[in-house]
Amino acid sequence: MFLVFCGTPRFAVPTLEKLVEAGHSVPLVVTQPDRPRGRGMEMALSPVKEAAIRLGLPVLQPATIKNNAEFRDQLTAIGADAIIVVGYGRIIPQWMIDLPRLGNLNLHASLLPKYRGAAPIQWAIASGESVTGVTTMRIDAGLDTGDILMQREIPIGTEDTAETLGPRLAAIGAELMVETLRGLETGQARPTPQDQSRATLAPILRKEDGRMDFSRTANDLFNRLRGFQPWPGAFTIFKGKTLQVHRAQPARHGAELTPGQIVIEGTRLLVGCGKDKEADTALELVEIQLEGKRRMTAQEFINGYRPKSGDHLGQ
Repeated sequence: MFLVFCGTPRFAVPTLEKLVEAGHSVPLVVTQPDRPRGRGMEMALSPVKEAAIRLGLPVLQPATIKNNAEFRDQLTAIGADAIIVVGYGRIIPQWMIDLPRLGNLNLHASLLPKYRGAAPIQWAIASGESVTGVTTMRIDAGLDTGDILMQREIPIGTEDTAETLGPRLAAIGAELMVETLRGLETGQARPTPQDQSRATLAPILRKEDGRMDFSRTANDLFNRLRGFQPWPGAFTIFKGKTLQVHRAQPARHGAELTPGQIVIEGTRLLVGCGKDKEADTALELVEIQLEGKRRMTAQEFINGYRPKSGDHLGQ
């Protein structure tokens, strides 16, 4: 097929590579403009642009697309069979939706209609899901509301984070997009409307989402820690300073702890959390980092900063 590919992040790269590998023609790759990044604020290419250059594909980086007459003329002249959209980062305007004969096909990193929005991988883990997957869908005017074409399901491991799960979903999604295009040509991929009553949202992450609320259960905090990697992570306050929690795990503890209360057990650092089925829960902090300091184990933190049983986090 003749395809235009729109994408920006690393998650989108395997799909672009698989489309080319499958023999499809990609006369144009559209991605976000280069942006300053890092301490030196040097201009950085998007992962999709880097992949397109490596594959020898033409790249276009319009600053806007909705009312961009030049961009519209360029896409119209190509006459693509479909526009493939994977994490492009722009709302697709109606003129673009209407342009190709097979429509605009999106790869979304959840089992729609669950987890519509910008951060489906992160929120699926943070919500304690044991299963997730990828969906190919036809884009319409709504937010991830278009007809489902195909889906593929995979388990979420108990130690999975957004960083470990994302690449697996990207690889499976790339294969699914190729399969979807084949199915559309043969008539085997039949659009199915989403059940709107089952929809849940996965909004863009904010810094505040990483703040640990110890009235939540230990399992809930553990899931949010895994889901919100690498950003915003999980953090709290210790004696007026930010304490970043890099590794933690739910733990058993006999004594009654109030939410946020610290208890020291030898080299272990535990903190009280909310009730789960009427029982108090506790979280063991395994690897942490105090504001302005290096990452350290709980034992190093106990030896260096002398927290006492009965101290509270979050204050």
